[in-house]
Amino acid sequence: MEKQIVTGLLSYGMSGRVFHAPFIQTHPSFQLYAATERTRKKINERYPEVISYSSVEELINDPKIELVIVNTPNHLHFEHAMLALNAGKHVLIEKPFAATADEASQMFDLAKQNQCKIMAYQNRRWDSDFQSVRSIIGEGALGNLIEVHFRFDRYRNELSPKYFKEQSLPASGLSYDLGPHLLDQVISLFGKPLLFTKTSGTFREGSQVDDYLHVHLKYPENLNVFVTANLLVAHPLPSFVIHGTKGSYIKKRTDVQEEQLDKNISPIDPHYGIEPNGAEGMLVTVNNDGSSGTHYNTALKGNYNRLFDAIANHIQLDKPYPIKEEEIIWQLEILQ
Repeated sequence: MEKQIVTGLLSYGMSGRVFHAPFIQTHPSFQLYAATERTRKKINERYPEVISYSSVEELINDPKIELVIVNTPNHLHFEHAMLALNAGKHVLIEKPFAATADEASQMFDLAKQNQCKIMAYQNRRWDSDFQSVRSIIGEGALGNLIEVHFRFDRYRNELSPKYFKEQSLPASGLSYDLGPHLLDQVISLFGKPLLFTKTSGTFREGSQVDDYLHVHLKYPENLNVFVTANLLVAHPLPSFVIHGTKGSYIKKRTDVQEEQLDKNISPIDPHYGIEPNGAEGMLVTVNNDGSSGTHYNTALKGNYNRLFDAIANHIQLDKPYPIKEEEIIWQLEILQ
């Protein structure tokens, strides 16, 4: 087995606790070595052997650390990633990768210059619901696609107590919070759009940032893709709706990984990532004689471990990373 990748988390807040530490701790290719906790020291309650640093600089300057996970507030991603790259570390960056495509290009260039790997953390490619959508489209069951809707609905009328989520800072607002998830899923399926139209808005009282996003992307063969995120939806609509010449597929957002991880369920638990009964997607197909059939599709197991497999393979074996540089650039060109 390859030597473990010594890893440091720049924050042990929600994303560090839920989306990173459990995988780094349980994956055989990684060693969870250190985290930054500027005020509340909590990581040792669950991981007693991990070093808790009080500053980002302390962690980045630790010579033992090989991989730095940048999961600090959005407006600091570029600054912290550049610090880590200049220290010769490999870097994994939480979404959004950066505020602009130019910042992303600078990071990619510095990584190559310093012979480091830099990777975008786009975990929702491995959601069970999206895996279901990818499978249905790949099988060709819907024929030629005509209209695709991906959406992320929540109802959160109150402003976040976290200053960086509500102030007009680089990479703030719903566009940079949920937009990267939705756009990455679309780009992973269909590539770069021929053209796009973006609409955003602010509707919560007192908010300084957008809480509504809608993007219309046009693809070859007149395929229209619509991406929507909204913080004021009292009754969420299905998250995936796909119409083609031979049928339709409708799927709610049913991935359970975030909920399980928040309850400290381990990603190596045999029940991890499995959707409950009743969460199946609905596939309606039309036969040549005009008759139709309805089938309920059980999703594949959701598994963010596949992302950490890809990170390890990229660092240790120099295998291509599935989230490509150009895909991140395309995403940011739409968002910025």
